[in-house]
Amino acid sequence: MKQTVLVTGGAGYIGSHMAKMLVADGYEVIVYDNLSRGNEDAVIGAPLIKGDIGDSTALQQVFSDYPIAAVLHFAAFAYVGESVQHPDIYYRNNVSGTQNLLDVMRKNDVSKLVFSSTCATYGVPESLPITEETPQNPINPYGQSKLIVERMLSDYAHAYGLRSIALRYFNAAGSAPDGSLGERHDPEPHILPLVLFEALRVQAGGDPALTALKIFGDDFDTPDGTCIRDYIHVDDLCRAHVCALERLHAEPTLGAEQFNLGVNTGVSVLDVIKACSKVTGVEIPYKIAGRRDGDPPQLVSDASKAMQVLGWTPQYPNIEKSIEHAWNWFSNNKPDSLA
Repeated sequence: MKQTVLVTGGAGYIGSHMAKMLVADGYEVIVYDNLSRGNEDAVIGAPLIKGDIGDSTALQQVFSDYPIAAVLHFAAFAYVGESVQHPDIYYRNNVSGTQNLLDVMRKNDVSKLVFSSTCATYGVPESLPITEETPQNPINPYGQSKLIVERMLSDYAHAYGLRSIALRYFNAAGSAPDGSLGERHDPEPHILPLVLFEALRVQAGGDPALTALKIFGDDFDTPDGTCIRDYIHVDDLCRAHVCALERLHAEPTLGAEQFNLGVNTGVSVLDVIKACSKVTGVEIPYKIAGRRDGDPPQLVSDASKAMQVLGWTPQYPNIEKSIEHAWNWFSNNKPDSLA
């Protein structure tokens, strides 16, 4: 058995896939989640401790009860639009909650952390693709909260010897290839699930003219006018965390490092809809709506540093494979509105 790791936010979309992969890799896994955004039944093969990262007493009990060697930290709010409307909960949970976690780690001499960061820290990039040296100028509170934590990690590395790897995600997509886990948010803000929900509705006989699927903006400075994003399969994302964890175990002198995680390819919203139609065999209707606050036109990664330093290679670089796995999941686990 490998070392014991704590997965905060391990009942959420990415966290649950992460916990499942770690268990399969032989790690002893402890999941800590307040279930405000997660799902209890998504935790497979590991004990779930219900608690909030802002609760020092509850966190301390976990570190007292288990020989935690490292932390993988996913417990954050991650909706751009919500962060614009309610920045208070983003700074309270993502920033203050993370600082509380770091201080409990310090108290218990746990010095290894893999942090779930985001490409939203870059804001509207000056050039593409985005490297780790691209200036970070977030344009929404969500991105700002993650950047504050990245800077906190650097300061804690310098002052306290905390070793951390921050992984700047581009757009996570897909589901577990074996169909055991998938994406569940309430409400669901992400384009790929929403497109597939619409495919399920039309497939079941729904009137295409009554579509609620919206494209937020078709007047961006992109080839087809819609936002362009870099979509990375959730299992590829999780595998990069395993590589980061192994690097922390192997390199005792690391400080704070940062890596982009993407597939170095941009896909527009309209292209996502076309790819979903191809996979599902359903002509998917949509409506054009106004832009959302805080949406950059293009976010495309240069993840070569992660590939070189972490020894990580995406296994599913084509978005169609992410769509296939997600379609399999949603076909067997329809949301309540479609069940």
